[in-house]
Amino acid sequence: MSYCKQEGKDRVIFVTEEDHNGPTEVSLPQDEETPAGLIQPDGDINWACPCLGGMATGPCGVEFREAFTCFHYSTADPKGSDCLEPFRQMSDCMAQYPNVYGNKEDKEEEKAELAKEMSTNGEQTEQVSVKA
Repeated sequence: MSYCKQEGKDRVIFVTEEDHNGPTEVSLPQDEETPAGLIQPDGDINWACPCLGGMATGPCGVEFREAFTCFHYSTADPKGSDCLEPFRQMSDCMAQYPNVYGNKEDKEEEKAELAKEMSTNGEQTEQVSVKA
């Protein structure tokens, strides 16, 4: 005998072997709500978007939100060229928290260590220019 039970937000459906062998008659409700992206349908910024990776709530969250807001609503040509000061403030803030945001020197050291490891392993290395 098939039956269904609710466990919190989940619905658990138990079926018999004969139910399992036949075509399913169970229909699950479709999620009608489309997941919100970075920009909401009304054009506002969705600060809760997981795509921001916590940048909006970290130690420099205020500076990040100001710089991103400036860029998003910028009408300058090229876009965002009128936002240099908010981005400079965000960059200065991030430099104060290298353990959270990393820093340019750490990235250079990591690249040097990787190149050294590759050369000691007998692998062919190639000089790659990366802009940080």
